[in-house]
Amino acid sequence: QVQLVESGGGLVQAGGSLRLSCTASGRTFSNYAMGWFRQAPGKEREFVATVTANGGRQYYADSVKGRFTISRDNAKNMNYLQMNSLKPEDTAVYYCAADSRGTQAMRIQQDSAYWGQGTQVTVSS
Repeated sequence: QVQLVESGGGLVQAGGSLRLSCTASGRTFSNYAMGWFRQAPGKEREFVATVTANGGRQYYADSVKGRFTISRDNAKNMNYLQMNSLKPEDTAVYYCAADSRGTQAMRIQQDSAYWGQGTQVTVSS
């Protein structure tokens, strides 16, 4: 089992920035690809970003490419999502995800083995 806890969500004006953090525990963190998904009201959950287990490669949804940056610190068991130039359409609950199958499960299958409880991000216009 892997436990994931997100933090860092909140209310921000359009054009602003937020950094989400995800603390992982339970299994060897460096064995897992990490990622972020989001779900807006009335919409399905969607993939946002993922990073390989060693942090060497990152993948992004087209909607956030160039604005969001995913990173990880394997020494601290932490996963981050830096969100810049936020737009009202970025408003959603953001979920941290972990999967030992690698990034493919998240970015192609839109799925993950483990999920956090979510943190709300609200962007006002």
